[in-house]
Amino acid sequence: MMMRAAVGLWVLSAVICVGSFIPSNNWPNSVSLVNEANQRFSFRLYRKLAADADSQGKNIFFSPFCVSTALAALSVGAQGETHRQLFSGLAFSSSLTQTDVDQAFQTFLQRANNTSQEDTSEGTAVFVDNGFKPKPEFLQTLKQSYFTDGFNVDFSQATESADTINKYVEEKTNGKIDKLVENLDPNTVLYLISYIYYKGKWATPFHPKLTKQDDFNVDKNTKVQVLMMNLEDSFNTYHDLMLNTMVLQLPFTGSYSMLLMLPDAMATLEFTLGPNRVIKWLQWMRPRRYNIYIPKFSIKTSYNLNDVLSEMGMTDMFGERANFRCISEEQGLAVSEVVHQATLDVDEIGATAAAATGIGIVTTAIWDPVPVLKFNRPFMVIIIERNTEEILFMGKIINPTI
Repeated sequence: MMMRAAVGLWVLSAVICVGSFIPSNNWPNSVSLVNEANQRFSFRLYRKLAADADSQGKNIFFSPFCVSTALAALSVGAQGETHRQLFSGLAFSSSLTQTDVDQAFQTFLQRANNTSQEDTSEGTAVFVDNGFKPKPEFLQTLKQSYFTDGFNVDFSQATESADTINKYVEEKTNGKIDKLVENLDPNTVLYLISYIYYKGKWATPFHPKLTKQDDFNVDKNTKVQVLMMNLEDSFNTYHDLMLNTMVLQLPFTGSYSMLLMLPDAMATLEFTLGPNRVIKWLQWMRPRRYNIYIPKFSIKTSYNLNDVLSEMGMTDMFGERANFRCISEEQGLAVSEVVHQATLDVDEIGATAAAATGIGIVTTAIWDPVPVLKFNRPFMVIIIERNTEEILFMGKIINPTI
């Protein structure tokens, strides 16, 4: 039986909420198409994660842009049906070529890393075994379009190789993700990593003296104690009557915002939510003074995306039918696993999120002129760039204490 060479795909994203994507007024049509596809992919991936048995009763948090960056970079090396499945799974239209996609991600990453805002870093890296020789064209495209750092390692020395990868990830995510790789497949010849680190400060910070212990209702039968932050100010909000969901926009000092969604029925929101609805919210929001309460929390998530991506149609890359002839003519090259880790920290100053993928009740008092908006039960969160509607991170907070 033929020995299979393993390709590891890891997507890393770290967010501390500071903007990175630039307005898209002058984007070519193909770049706009890829941007729209990334938005569709974000919600498809979220729904798959939310429906997964391992996610039931747990917080969900991930970086869809980070995952799509890793998979787009992988598609550079794919051919035939493997390539078609990757493009279809990523929601790329049939009119888009590999060159279109490469140029689009080059635009996204170039403008992201040229931003004047601090504490933001996005990019990719490839770790290649000393005995494996990828095609120069593959490595050149990764370097030019995906700003890929390249490293040679000896994957037969599994512990040392894992340490090398983990140290790189830890540095790029400012320590937010320090142990991405634990068990390396002994047949690994290449690891492809995509990372994002993002840190931002609230445009209007919360005052720490107003943070108090309060109840958070995980479900009808479960309450947990959380530190609840409090702020009274004018906020852009929208009440989606169709979904019975209150949407709050909390801007950061840059061009990014956090959208917090408080639904009456979480399942209804999750099933219906998509790019067009988010755009509608942003367009229809109006400023109103609110007294808001949001839990202070820190969460970390980890996902093996093999099954989820297979359910999204990207099956061949994991098995004997994988075709990565644009990486190497070597027989038997396949993806061993796609792993994603993400973290989110929210406090009075701002929010910090990091992700790595390898490959409350609304109450109003009639006599009170300032209504209360309290996120004291499960809610959804999206970190979005206001000009391009690019979704950097999204998730669902079921329990802020886990």
